[in-house]
Amino acid sequence: MAGRRPLRRSAAGAIVAILAALVLAADQFVKHLTIENLPKHEAVPVLGEFLQLYYVRNSGAAFSIGSNMTWIFTIAMAIVAGVIVWKTFELSSRLWAVVMGCLLGGVLGNLTDRLLREPGFAVGHVVDMISMPWMLPAIFNVADIFIVSGMISVALLVVFGLRLDGTRERDHGKSGAVEAVSGQEDAAASAGA
Repeated sequence: MAGRRPLRRSAAGAIVAILAALVLAADQFVKHLTIENLPKHEAVPVLGEFLQLYYVRNSGAAFSIGSNMTWIFTIAMAIVAGVIVWKTFELSSRLWAVVMGCLLGGVLGNLTDRLLREPGFAVGHVVDMISMPWMLPAIFNVADIFIVSGMISVALLVVFGLRLDGTRERDHGKSGAVEAVSGQEDAAASAGA
C-alpha cells in the first residue's frame, strides 16, 4: 500500500455509491425471492442443520430486541446512513471506500424495509431468511451480513490506524518526529554559525 497514490475523493465516492447500490440490490432481490418462494415460519434445509432458510419478518433489532420500537431503528439507520455519506466526502482510501460502500448498502437494505414494507412507513418489518441454528439463534439477511462485516472491518481499520485519507497513524507520528528532528538540526546549525 505504501506506493499507492490516494484516491481522488470523487473516485472514493463512486466506489462507495456503486458498492452500496450493488449490496442494496442483492439484499432486496434475495428478500423478494424469499417473500415469493418461501413458506413463513418453516425451516427449509439447505445444508442440513448447518444452513437453513427460515422466512420471518422482524419488527425489532437483532434477536427481535425492541420489537415495539421499530420507528427508533428507522431513525437510527437513517442517521447512520447520513453519517456514512457525510464521511464519504473525507475519503481518499480505497480500503475505507470499499468498507463504507458495503456498510452503507447493508444499512440501506434494512432501512428500505423499515420505510417501505408492512405494516407501514417507518415501522416496516425487516425480511429475514438465513438461519444457522448451530451457531446463532438469530435469523438474518444479506444486509445484516454486510452491516456486521462492515462494522468489524471499521473496527479493524481503526485498530490498525488507517485513516480515512489513506495515511496511517504511525506514518503521521514518524513524519512529525522527522520534522521535529529536522527542526532541531536546523536550530543547532543556526546557533553554531
